This record gives sequence, C-alpha cells and structure tokens, in this order.
Amino acid sequence: MDVITTHLNADFDAMASMVAAKKLYPEALLVFPGSQEKNLREFFVSTAGYLFDFTKLKGLDLEQVTRLVLVDTRQASRIGKFRELIEAGRVEVHIYDHHPDAEDDVHGSVEVVKPVGATVTLLTELIRQRGIPLSSEEATMLILGIFEDTGSFTFSSTTPEDFRAAAYLVEQGADLNMVSDLVTRELTAEQVALLNELLQSARTYNINGVDVCVATVSVDKYVGDFAVLVHKLKDMENLDVIFALARMEDRIYLVARSRIPEVNVGEIAAHFGGGGHATAASATIRDLTLIQAEDRLFELLQSTIKPSVTARTLMSSPVLTADAESSLGQVEEIMLRYNINAMPVLEKGRLAGLINRQVVEKAIYHGLRDQKVSDYMNRDFSTVQASATLMEIQKHLVEHQQRILPVMDGDRLVGVVTRRDLLNHLITDRSREPMALKEEMASGPWGRRKNVTSVLAEQLPREIIGLLRRFGELGQELHYKVYAVGGFVRDLLLRRPNLDIDIVVEGDGIRFAKAFAEREGIRARCHKKFNTAVLIFDERLKVDVATARLEYYQYPAALPVVQFGSLKMDLYRRDFTINTLALALNPDEFGQLIDFFGGQRDIKDKAIRVLHNLSFVEDPTRILRAIRFEQRFGFRVGKQTASLMRHAVKIGLIDRLGGQRLFHEIQHILMEEDPVPAVRRMAEFGVLEVICPNVCFDAKAVETLLQIKEVLSWYELSFLEEPLEGWRVYLLGLLSRLHYRDLGKVLERLDLPKNMRERIAWTFQRVNEVLGDFLRLPPPRPSAIYRALQPFRPEEILFMMATTQREEVRRAISHYFHRYRHVQPEIRGRDLQEMGIPPGPIYAKILDRVLDARLNGELRSRQEELALARAMAWRELGAGEGKQ
Repeated sequence: MDVITTHLNADFDAMASMVAAKKLYPEALLVFPGSQEKNLREFFVSTAGYLFDFTKLKGLDLEQVTRLVLVDTRQASRIGKFRELIEAGRVEVHIYDHHPDAEDDVHGSVEVVKPVGATVTLLTELIRQRGIPLSSEEATMLILGIFEDTGSFTFSSTTPEDFRAAAYLVEQGADLNMVSDLVTRELTAEQVALLNELLQSARTYNINGVDVCVATVSVDKYVGDFAVLVHKLKDMENLDVIFALARMEDRIYLVARSRIPEVNVGEIAAHFGGGGHATAASATIRDLTLIQAEDRLFELLQSTIKPSVTARTLMSSPVLTADAESSLGQVEEIMLRYNINAMPVLEKGRLAGLINRQVVEKAIYHGLRDQKVSDYMNRDFSTVQASATLMEIQKHLVEHQQRILPVMDGDRLVGVVTRRDLLNHLITDRSREPMALKEEMASGPWGRRKNVTSVLAEQLPREIIGLLRRFGELGQELHYKVYAVGGFVRDLLLRRPNLDIDIVVEGDGIRFAKAFAEREGIRARCHKKFNTAVLIFDERLKVDVATARLEYYQYPAALPVVQFGSLKMDLYRRDFTINTLALALNPDEFGQLIDFFGGQRDIKDKAIRVLHNLSFVEDPTRILRAIRFEQRFGFRVGKQTASLMRHAVKIGLIDRLGGQRLFHEIQHILMEEDPVPAVRRMAEFGVLEVICPNVCFDAKAVETLLQIKEVLSWYELSFLEEPLEGWRVYLLGLLSRLHYRDLGKVLERLDLPKNMRERIAWTFQRVNEVLGDFLRLPPPRPSAIYRALQPFRPEEILFMMATTQREEVRRAISHYFHRYRHVQPEIRGRDLQEMGIPPGPIYAKILDRVLDARLNGELRSRQEELALARAMAWRELGAGEGKQ
C-alpha cells in the first residue's frame, strides 16, 4: 500500500501537494496525519471531501504500508504516527518539500527538495513534464496552495518557478474566482478584536541591531486564521520581523514572519516543536504558559540573532590569580589591595579552582591565615571559551550563581567575566528596552504601563496616598526604586477596598524600613534572614517591606534590566498573574502601573492563571488560593491552569503539604464572605476528597453549608454584639458527615492543636445529645434552654441551629441569643454572705436556682431574689442557721 501524507495542522499548500502527488502516485491513499487548519477544514467539508478520496488515519492499517510519500515536510516530529513507520525502517520513503533543512529531517530514496515558495510548485512542474492531465477542480486546488504559501506572490520567498507553475495551472482551468473567495476573506468581529489586541500589545526590541516586533494576546476560545491576522499586522506596520504568541484555550499558538535574512523564523519555531521556513513559520505550544513561552522566545532571539557580545569582549584581562600554594593571608592582601571579591587559583600554571573573599575572611577569622589556598578553594566551577555568547555567560553567572567566570582559550586562562562586568553591559545595552509599536496605544486601559494616580485619588484615603508618596521620596533619597505590589495593587484596579500594603524595594529593604521608621517615629520589626521588615503604624495599619534581589537575572531579555530587572524577578515568584502588578512610588514616576506578566489583561478577562507550569509543584497551597481568588472576584481559573491543578491533585502534591499550611489555606477559604462556591470547586478539583477522605460532598452537604450561611446572616442581621468566627461554623459543617474514626484522622492530618481537636469531637457528641433531648422533651422552659446551650460557644450553637430541621429548636436557639444568654441574677455571693449563709457549694446551688427562676419569669426584682435565696437557705441549712 502507498500512502501520501503531510504535516500536522495541514494548510492549503499541504493539501494541494497531497492532491498533486496523487497524480504522480495514482494508486496511493491520501491520509492526513492529524488535524488541519480551520480554513482548510471548512474548505474540505464544503468542497474537497467530495472531490478527492481522502482516507481517515483511524481506519488505516499501518502494517500494510510499503511506501510513504511525504509532501510539504520531511521533519519526523511533524508527521504524527507515520514516524513509527520510518523509525521501523521497513517502508520506502519519497519526499517533496520546499522547507529548509532541520535536525530531525527524514531521508528517502527519492528526494525533491528546492527552496521555492510552495511545495505544490515542485509537483506541478513534474506533472507538466510528464504530461499528466488536470481537471479544473484539481488545477484550482493546486493553485490555491501556491497563492497561500506565497502570500498571493508577495512573500520574499516567492520564486519565478511559482509564477510559472501558477500560469500553467490557469491554462489547465484553475478557477481564480474561487481562489479569490478563499484567499481574500472578510475578518469576523472576533478577528478584528484580536487584531486590535495584537496591535496594542506589540513591542519592538532592537536585538543585536535587528528590530524584532513581539506581540502577545490571550483569549479563552479559539479564534481561527491567526496567521492571517499576524500577516495583516506585518503589512499594516511594514514590519521586517514579527513574532506573535496567542493563548487560546489551553494552547499557545506561535506565528512568525520575517523579511530579512538575519532572522530565520523557521529555526526559532522549530525549538517550539513547530516548523516552516526562514520567512514564515508557526508552532503549537502545549507545555508552557504564555509568560514562559514569551521568555523562551526572547532567549532564542538572543542566541539565534548572531550576538555580537562574547566573553572576549566582556572579560577583564590580564587576570589576577592566586597560586595554590599561597596562604590565605597572602590572598587576602591581594584582594584588599586590588579591591576584588574572587580570584582564580592556579596549580602548576593551570586553572584549578576559585576562591572568594567571604571564604578567605571566615577562614582567617577562625585562625587559618597560614593555611594553603588549595585546601579551601572551590574546585567545582564552570568556565567558558572566549567565543561564548552572552546567554552562556548569563547562565553561569546568574543561574549557577558563580561569582566570577574564567574565560579560556583552549586550556589557557585568558580572562574573567564578573557579575559587575555583566551588569555594566546590561545597564548600557539598550536592546532590551521595548518600544511600543503604537505609542498612543501603549497607555491604553490594558497596556503594560499606565498612570493610575486618578484611581489612587478615587479609591484611597488621602493619608494613605500621602504615605505612599513618602515611601517614594525616601527611596529617591536612598537611590532605591520603591514599589507597591501584589494584592493591594490588584484590588485597586478592581475597585475593592484593601489597605494591606506590601512594598518592594530595589535595594536594602531593612535599611529602608529602619530609615522610614526613624523618620516617622514608628516601630519597624526586621527579619534579617529574609531581608524583610514590617512597619507598624498602629493596630489597624501595618506595611510589609521586602527586598528585591538584584542578583537574579534569569529572564534579562524580556524587559529593561536597569529599571525593572530585580522587581520582575521578585514578582515572578508570585502565585498568579493578577498578583504580579506593581505601582511605582518614586516621585519621578509616581502612580505608574507596571505589568510584566499580563495581570491587567487577566483582570480584564476575569481569569486566574499561574505564571509557569511548575507553580503548583513549587507550592501546592496555590491550588486552594486559586479557588479562593476565583470565587472572591467572580473570576474563572484558566483552562491550562485548571489542567495543572487537576494534575497536581492527581499526583498527590497536596499530600506533601504540612497540616498547618493546609489548614491555614482552608481557614482562609472558610473566612470568605461566601465560601460555599469555593468548597464546591474544591470538590470539583478533587481537593476536598484528598483533605477529607470518605467525605460525601452531595446535595445534602451543600444544603448544610447553605443553611450555615443563612444562620450566619441571621446572626449578623440580629445585631448581636459578640464577635463571631464564622469559619468555625463552616468547618463544623464540612466535618459533620464524617464517621468518628475518619474525623480523628482528618483533624490529625490538619495538625490542629490538641485542645481544638478535642473541642470539635466534644461538640459533635454534645450537639447530638442536646438535639436528642430537645426531641424527647415537651417545649422546654427557658431555664432548660439556657442550661442546654450555655456550655457551647456561639459558633457551635449556630452549627446546631443550621443542622436541625425542627423550627421549635431554631426558635429556642433564637430566644437563647436574644433573651436568655446574658440574663444574670441581681444578687451575688456577698449578698448571701450578708444573710449569714456560710460560704460553700450552697452558694452555687442557690444562685443557679435564682437564675433559673429569673429566666422562667418567676422573679422580677432583687427583693424577690433575696426572698427565694433565704427560703432555700432555710431548707438546706435549717431554720436556726438561716435566721439572719
């Protein structure tokens, strides 16, 4: 059996090439290896499916295939299951392709490969040479492939052969009206909106002398013809190079176009598992978030657009070195004399290790001044050759946190690159500063930067705005950049009240906090281990201050290093994009909103998204926070993020959490204004089952939680003054349907304090007893209600109220809260003492009886209480003793 196939996500050139190949191999079956582009699918359904005999892959017996004809591709990674046939080595392979060479190219016994505008051009020429006739429908199909892959003969990859092939197909009856209808398509409203977002997000970077435009968009559903939109943007703005990334549903689509030889977009797309040629390429990315894909793109651009910076141009030379036989004291003198922090160590003239000042000083402090350097140098280190690129240098100095990087010429040390050398280059390298494609759009409502001083004035008290300004003024004096970050900024945009302020300082956060506290006459609590501090103004207002660490530059190409490098790394460690917004506080840019990771866009889209795919692996509590934020703001967890959450739960990451951390997050969920939807989502994601095995979250469980919500609202509307911890009621509701044995395991898993575990177990036991008593007794008197409920805390009584089905019990609890709970006798123990009653257990007995009588309305005055007490004393102690 012969089979003709093409690449995954086939386009018109791919299908036209298959049809053309069928003319050369008339007995072969036409089989797509997978999905097709949307335009092609629509055309196939309406036209091609009836004209050409395509076979579905699902019904194909691969064992019967003896010859495989590949058209419009030769990459093994792009042909789906047919790769298995080639790897098995038992099929003859014929190849027709116009793409450049790639690492995973397949080779065949017949290879027709030529750099023309479309693969169908090659096949058309073979058909013409062999005199094979074409119907008008076939000619139309073939010319459609040429029009698409040459951009209607406007792409720079178009060749004279493409024009000649098209002319021949017109002679064979190709219908140009149909081609015009398919190639020239009106944009839908969705496509126009997406094109507008591309235009707004587009930024131009000058990378090694080449202007590269990068645009990113995010939509929740698939929008077709993304490549058409990117091409339109390229033509509208006359761009030489454009890379567009679109997150649609749970995938990211990359489309790239290039008019210049310096940028081979096919090579870059191949790194994402895609393909194409130097001028046009695409890829579908499944295992990265949009943020990760963008950062990866910048890394590739830096490394593939021939970097002009090498280790030789950055290094310091000649190199100051230490001999392995030198003493630590001698090395210290050299470091002090030349003010250096690290040195290479040579052993018999060859590089053997590195030594830094910190190690030297500590060793000398411990009395080791005369010891050899070789005993304390670091022998585990990296080197680079003089031709190493900037990306290689950054990898060692930043990711591996090596203080200095020896530069070698073969095995000879010729220089070193220090962190200072790298930082100086990054500071002066303007290629990392993006420029908005449309400046008038850069300050739009969802652009990456905008000034929100008007929002500050609208949402915040004047004194808080003044406080923020003073933070910025002090930062200016100390030459630090100061930012408000996180939930405070998020809620500012959402118009939600939030005075929980977090500050990030690009500098020494502790020094900043101490200086501010001294200036304001307040207290600063510092944590040197974490480089953080808390400014304590009063019980209502505390401000957290954190230090942004300048030494981290894992993603230096994405945005300017000088202004934003350290801040970006600080924000990258946060949980969700909506929590990565920052607000500049320095006077020269006060109120500037900074958005590295699309937080504004996700606020607009009402989406909860993580920054990278390992987010839940690093911190599984983020699963619960995602659910909490989703329900608090009325947002929705993004599809990819939801998939990552389910996978994290499935592989048991929540089981690795400590009980206290897990309970802390559950507590936060139950403290929300309405936690019921969040608990329901916990059940949907399988979180509830992991935390509370054997719990049945069914309609009855939901009803219990809704009843708890109802009684808590009743308590609040009743204006009862005693504060209430509503989360405790919800916790009782969640646990109420567990078997006693399972309850103990859950409480132990959550690592609750022993007294709290005992109290919960006691509550469930006593609630059942009390409700049982209410059922057995006739309508109880007020004193009986008081005695039954008085041992319980308000939260436990409200749980009882929510779980009972009897209206008389609810009424009794209501009366307890409103009428009985705070009733007290007017008389006290001293009154009994004055009556001559000797102190002892009788006091409690008398006062309890008086209280019961007062509750039941039998006593109405102090005199009546005294009379009852006197009468009880006579009965209990005898007439003689109770005379007075």
